[in-house]
Amino acid sequence: MKNNSNKIPNSKFQIPNVVILEFGAWCLEFKASATLVLILCSFVMVAQKPTEKKADGLFEKKSYVKAAEMYEQLPENQKNLQNLGDSYYNNFQMTDAARVYGKLFLMFKDSVKPEFEFRYAHALMGTLDYAKGDEYMGKYLKYPVNTTKFIENLKTNVPYNYQIQLMAKNTTNGDFGMSFYGDKVAFASLRNAESKSFNWNEKPYLDLFSAEVSENQLLTNIQPFPEEINTKTHESNATFSADGKIMYFNRTNDKQVKVGDEKFASVKIFRAEWKDGKWDNIVAVPFSSDNYSTDHPVLTRDGKKLYFSSDMPGSLGSFDIYVVDVNEDGTFGTPQNMGNTINTIHREQFPYINDDGTILYFASDGHQGMGGLDIFQSKSYEGVFARPLNLGETINSHMDDFGYIVDEKKNKGYLSSNRKGSDNLYSFTRVENEARYIVEGEVKDKNTNELLPGTQVTLYDENDKLIGQMVVGAGGDYAFNTEPNKKYRIEAVKDFYIPHSEYFTTNEDGKLRYTIELFMECYDDAEEIITKRQDGKVQIVLENIYFDLNKWDIKPEAARVLDVLVDLCKKYPEMEVELGAHTDSRASYTYNLMLSNRRAASALEYLVKSGIKRKRLRSKGYGEGQPLIQCGDACTEQQHSINRRCEFIILK
Repeated sequence: MKNNSNKIPNSKFQIPNVVILEFGAWCLEFKASATLVLILCSFVMVAQKPTEKKADGLFEKKSYVKAAEMYEQLPENQKNLQNLGDSYYNNFQMTDAARVYGKLFLMFKDSVKPEFEFRYAHALMGTLDYAKGDEYMGKYLKYPVNTTKFIENLKTNVPYNYQIQLMAKNTTNGDFGMSFYGDKVAFASLRNAESKSFNWNEKPYLDLFSAEVSENQLLTNIQPFPEEINTKTHESNATFSADGKIMYFNRTNDKQVKVGDEKFASVKIFRAEWKDGKWDNIVAVPFSSDNYSTDHPVLTRDGKKLYFSSDMPGSLGSFDIYVVDVNEDGTFGTPQNMGNTINTIHREQFPYINDDGTILYFASDGHQGMGGLDIFQSKSYEGVFARPLNLGETINSHMDDFGYIVDEKKNKGYLSSNRKGSDNLYSFTRVENEARYIVEGEVKDKNTNELLPGTQVTLYDENDKLIGQMVVGAGGDYAFNTEPNKKYRIEAVKDFYIPHSEYFTTNEDGKLRYTIELFMECYDDAEEIITKRQDGKVQIVLENIYFDLNKWDIKPEAARVLDVLVDLCKKYPEMEVELGAHTDSRASYTYNLMLSNRRAASALEYLVKSGIKRKRLRSKGYGEGQPLIQCGDACTEQQHSINRRCEFIILK
């Protein structure tokens, strides 16, 4: 369920201590039972004693606004900062979330779990600090991220550019989740001021409304759905059959259940029928549950499939996109997860399927984006949905963008976004992106066929002029702008892999999509003398090279071994190598360290004189610090000779 909040100012209302003490004494002396007095006394007691136990209790109940107020007054230990940051993050207050997560990493960097790197990165992106956000997202993903380049690259890859417009003058209504409803629209909103507040964000509970859309794209004649639909809990995300007689929508469970250590009220999908002028037969669909949520239903045009999001058992992450068959008798098949092409270990929500069922639109914060939820599309080819494409900066922002629906005949539609601080509805007109001439594909391991995220892919023209460069994300996919009737070279480079290049030529149809799969082979698969060690390092296994006692000059026998390394470096001009020298333990620690440094440097100089660029090489002496055989003072001559060695480690 989408939750909403406005920013809470950093400055907080505080009562001077002397006033609190005097007022507290007055409360104790005054015996009246007036409700106001009890409330005020209670407030003072809370104001006097914010405790971790109370704050934790509010946080566990998902009363994030109140929890944040209390955590702000508590000591800045790791747990308090984590919960405070999450309280702001869960209510989309990214400035405050970034501030608190920043303190968390500054004070407790070595013990913070990786999921906080993900949240901190999104909080930073939500404040448009892409440089620092990329730093933490890169740490989380374990490969480089460059959001600015990603956004720039999308300009020539997206199929459409968008012109968007707010649909309401009041931007605090909390409107979101638009759907087509005959010649009207339906949406969820916080407009019901009579509703009690929801603890999560201190806002009214959500209800469903219908409206008309004026010529200038504003909502008019806004009416709540009847009480058969709107209850005292949340309702949202309606979808309708083509004839308007069947409706699916979300409703929050009216009871909380405990699943694991967490107590929560799940969100369910309900089905309703329009009969005799009212909504009737309102029941939860059988694949909803008290133990997990089923959100954001959308019915296909023919009424035969229902797409939705859920965190049901078997999901890859927070929420996944599912599809279920709707039978003619109103029963359902078994929900099917859309798989890891669409879904990630994070959030995929708010699906929408176009009229012919060939394009799936959805929101995700797991695929690479600009911050928060972004809107993506995935095309179906012979029933298989392809890699999702971010729809670009003309529709996505640094905050949450979601709830995309479109009338493809008119190229007009609606989306939801909290880019202005709370959820709002926007209308859009989309126009075809004339600059979209692209080559695309994936980067995979030649032997395992696994995707290779973190690979740098570069496009050059026929004169080797750089056209574009990107680091592929978790999907291992790349895309570049091209022009018709031109020759290009595309190159993939990744640490510990042999660089791979391919040439191609575009034809007169510049809009033709060229798909080139780049298969890369790692060094240890390509060369018998290269192996990956148990400690993860990639080593070139050569005969040991020996030095005379207390000397470091390269003997002829050692030169023959190093010549093998020279040939390997010339064969792979991107390879970088560390030459590490190790001694036995028969001299002092300092002497052995100096001797090993000199021997490693001597080997490096031999390679440089043989034509290998110095910048590709590193020498390091380890002395006696890393023996292969731990024998101490009791080493035999053979054990000493094993420990006295040179190792050649590939750095990239």
